[in-house]
Amino acid sequence: MNKVYIIDVTNRDGVQTAKLGLSKLEKTMINMYLNEMGIFQSEFGFPTTRHESLYLQANLELAEMGVLQPIRLSGWIRAIAGDVETAFKLVPNIRHLNLSISTSEQMIQSKFRGERTRSDILKMMVDAVEAARSHGAESIGANAEDASRTDINFLIEFGLKAKEHGADRLRYCDTLGYDDPFTIYETVKTLAENVGMPIELHCHSDLGMAVANSIAGAKGAIDGGQDAYINTTINGIGERAGNADLLAVILAIAKSKGFAKKYRLGRPIKLNKSWKTAKFASYAFGVPIPINQPGVGANAFAHASGIHADGVLKDPRNYELYSHTELGRGEPEFVETGREICAGEAYSGISGFRHVMGKMEVTFTDSSEAEEILELVRYSNVEAQKPLVEDELLFIAKYPQITKKLLTLKPLE
Repeated sequence: MNKVYIIDVTNRDGVQTAKLGLSKLEKTMINMYLNEMGIFQSEFGFPTTRHESLYLQANLELAEMGVLQPIRLSGWIRAIAGDVETAFKLVPNIRHLNLSISTSEQMIQSKFRGERTRSDILKMMVDAVEAARSHGAESIGANAEDASRTDINFLIEFGLKAKEHGADRLRYCDTLGYDDPFTIYETVKTLAENVGMPIELHCHSDLGMAVANSIAGAKGAIDGGQDAYINTTINGIGERAGNADLLAVILAIAKSKGFAKKYRLGRPIKLNKSWKTAKFASYAFGVPIPINQPGVGANAFAHASGIHADGVLKDPRNYELYSHTELGRGEPEFVETGREICAGEAYSGISGFRHVMGKMEVTFTDSSEAEEILELVRYSNVEAQKPLVEDELLFIAKYPQITKKLLTLKPLE
């Protein structure tokens, strides 16, 4: 039986969301949380973008150290051979890439202004795939942007060419959220049967169907005899109306009537990390979790109706498909109302900092070490423009050299 794998794109598509962004430390923490959950791959950034280079290198260092393992870290670039060369020049040890190019007539005629033909699109993709392979890429996804508005015969040709020249997956991008669960199932099943390569689903929620389309597309890939890879973002954060929500996708695979037990995840997921992951992303992006968000919304396990309250008290399974404790929820949240010493603010002092770190059972060998970590905390706070959470402080204390790299930006030479 073929399986479903999760590729989270919060650190790529999520950070492209208008008016939002993450610091390099926050992006690293997202990768840490995704790894803890058991996510197969994080599309962790843009290897052709200079200000990303040291962040990408630092995270790959964490992977080499065994910290970010077994998660894969993949970069997103345009399917242009020159971009592949730039990617490996700036981030020589990157090993997983997704190469993207528009395939629909709408994009070819209007985005490329008619200066590209379908033959050009195929050649650009082939050249990029071959360049990535020549540089030692271990896995390559060939991305068909606006696939849901692309002629199916051209998509098949695109997929076959990509496979022939060394691509490992075909990414089907429902870039505008144009598909519905029925159309995407049929299209992806046809692609899986005719291309003979795993299919990656990248769905947007312009019509509110990103999760449903992702699940239906994955079913189509598996029914067509191939593994499925679903792109997600934490809390569904993404361009315009967002992407397929990470937790909702996992819950749909694990709990829904037609999917559970029949279609399986390729890697075990630790659902009890979901709450912490969703809360951190909400804080880092500065976007509250909607009250009705599946699993992590404030009302996800709230019951007001007398009939519902009575039923859930007798047996939670009467009105709950899954338990809040499965998702890591249930711990009380306390806000100090007495004396509070804050760390992470750009102007905090050494005494207060040592006090806060001591509460987390972190000690320093001497004042010099404490000062060095505090300085990194100050810089991290300046970059994020918000107080750091406990996990960020612990990360800085444990990996100061990695943190220095995350905080370093090289001006243009």
